[in-house]
Amino acid sequence: MNQFNLRFIKQRRKELSKTLQDMADALDMKNASSYMKYENGEYSFKATHLPMLANELECGVENFFENDFAEIAKKGGVITT
Repeated sequence: MNQFNLRFIKQRRKELSKTLQDMADALDMKNASSYMKYENGEYSFKATHLPMLANELECGVENFFENDFAEIAKKGGVITT
């Protein structure tokens, strides 16, 4: 099963010296506390968040998934979970 990689998101945010509030602002969330709940897995990121998250973290959406989800999709393979 493919998993969303929250560790990558947190690590990348820290590498770029982005605060929780920076991320909350970029994703149009009320405050840093709201964003932190997404980053910690209490809430699930929505599909509409992914392009904004990728832009803010200067990476591709495929970086958010473990198990080579993006590579399988690029090759037109069938993905089963």
